[in-house]
Parts: sequence; C-alpha cells; structure tokens
Amino acid sequence: QVQLAESGGGLVQAGDSLRVSCQASGRTGSATVMGWFRQAPGKEREFVGGITMTGGRTGYSDSVKGRFTISRDNAKNLVSLQMNSLKPEDTAVYYCAATFGAYMFVPSRTSSYPYWGQGTQVTVSS
Repeated sequence: QVQLAESGGGLVQAGDSLRVSCQASGRTGSATVMGWFRQAPGKEREFVGGITMTGGRTGYSDSVKGRFTISRDNAKNLVSLQMNSLKPEDTAVYYCAATFGAYMFVPSRTSSYPYWGQGTQVTVSS
C-alpha cells in the first residue's frame, strides 16, 4: 500500500506561480511512475503530467507543457509540481497518483494509477 498526501494548494492570481507537493509513504520503494491529475467542477479528471521514478522521464499534457514542471526527490519520497504562468482555467483540485506498473513512459490514463491522494485545491483568479 502507498499513502499519498498533497500539499501546497491555494488561491493565486493569474500569472502567478505555485508549487504543490506529494508526500508518499508506505510501500514507496517500488513505485514506477508518479502522476499529477486535476479535476475542475463538472469536468472529468484529466492528466497534467508525471515522472518516472527511476529515470526521471517526464510527460505533460499539452495544456500545461512549458508552464508546469514535475520533479522528484527519491530520498524524501517527494514529488513536486511547479506551476508557472497560472491561468484561471488551471483552477481545479490537483491529485497525485502512483503506479507500480512496468511503464517506460508516463501513462496518462487515470486507470493506470491505483493509488491516489486526497487532492489539494488550486484556485487562480483573473
């Protein structure tokens, strides 16, 4: 089992930056990919990006590419999502997720990740 806890959400203005983090505990040593997803009110949960825990390979959705950066600290079991140039449409609950699957890339489907955090709210005002 893996427990995931997000932190760092909040209210910011358009153009600001914000960093959210995901602390993993439990059976963390075998996690292969950590992903970030978000869900806005009335919308489906969507892929934001992710990182492979061994090679540090990243993948991002087109909507955040160039603005968001994912990093990992394996020693601390911590994955962070740095969000720059935030837009009102980035407003959502942000979730981190983990998988132990044999992926060589970052999967973008929610079904690929069996472990999820409780989410943290990010609100971007215009």
